[in-house]
Amino acid sequence: MNKLKRTIRFYYHAARWPEYLAPLLDLGIRLLLADAFFKSGLTKIKNWDSTLFLFSDVYQVPLLNSELAAYLATGAELGLSVLLVFGLFTRFAAAGLFILNGVAVISYYSELSDAGLNQHLTWGILLAVILLISRSRWALDSLLENRIKDLK
Repeated sequence: MNKLKRTIRFYYHAARWPEYLAPLLDLGIRLLLADAFFKSGLTKIKNWDSTLFLFSDVYQVPLLNSELAAYLATGAELGLSVLLVFGLFTRFAAAGLFILNGVAVISYYSELSDAGLNQHLTWGILLAVILLISRSRWALDSLLENRIKDLK
């Protein structure tokens, strides 16, 4: 029985080892998402006339004027991506990009291919992971949180 107990203890101890890789996975997810959204924002800036055309004639963004929607989407993709890279206000950035991603799907759902829809679903899931369970030690948020605790 003693050997069985040791084996079970070892198993539960060893089962925690992959948790040490969690910050690396979190960083990888943040960088992957930041890359996708930042490149999208850069594309919008490079072809601004085309972007304005798409927002006015193709995308059907609810509740917003098309030009304002174009500026907001571009600003969010660029700014929130940078926050993700540094892990600064990470949950705020993930929430903003999650909403942007959802609005994008709603706005041009009829234009999306199955592959495009799957890509947006994947981004949505990864953003939800960051929003709901991310607590990376490899982020400026962690540093700031520790500094704030030290001020007490």
